[in-house]
Amino acid sequence: MSVLTNKRRKPCEPYRSKTRAVQRYGWISSNWSGYVKRKSRQAYRRISAEWTVPYVFPSSRTSYSSAWIGIDGFTNNDLIQTGTAHDWIQGRPVYYAWWEILPDTETIIHQPVNAGDCMRGIITKITRHTWCIHLSNLTKGWTFRTVQRYSGPQSSAEWIVEAPSIGGSPALIPRLSPISFRMCRLNGRPPAFSTKDKGIMVQNQRVLSVPWPPNSCRDGFVVRRVR
Repeated sequence: MSVLTNKRRKPCEPYRSKTRAVQRYGWISSNWSGYVKRKSRQAYRRISAEWTVPYVFPSSRTSYSSAWIGIDGFTNNDLIQTGTAHDWIQGRPVYYAWWEILPDTETIIHQPVNAGDCMRGIITKITRHTWCIHLSNLTKGWTFRTVQRYSGPQSSAEWIVEAPSIGGSPALIPRLSPISFRMCRLNGRPPAFSTKDKGIMVQNQRVLSVPWPPNSCRDGFVVRRVR
């Protein structure tokens, strides 16, 4: 498996737009799309979800994408996260699982991941600065856990499809099948997603990735690659 070593995931990079698209979506980013809950009365101490690893379709260009859950990173530079990568590198799709705590780079989880697999991620605060990162591949039957130190402000929680950064700029994301997030939970409860929580990815005046409205339970949604 070939994984680019200088690929980095970053906090949300707001897209500076003069359009009125933000009136139809809660936020616009150059590298994120999905749903974000911003701090209410309680700090965010637990996030979870299931999602389906997308299919990466052939492309003439190298491209990169990730689907993940995390806490922080929306309005600050802290972030604890875990997810899957789905890239197009050297003429073939590359899939793998990972976890990451900024500013450190990703740690690859050396377990099999393929398109169509159902993943379950859970990030839980254990003590004041101790967290458990849990990622399972429900299709393949494996589970990974690690306990790490993290001291971010717990001010946002995310369910995201990202274009990671290459050389400091957001990468082109590959052509992907729609990515479905299900059974999303925040502090143990459904997050009650709304329009103000929803964000689209825009690069160079092009809309690249858009989340659909939440499901009827408001605890799941689909992210679609537009072009």
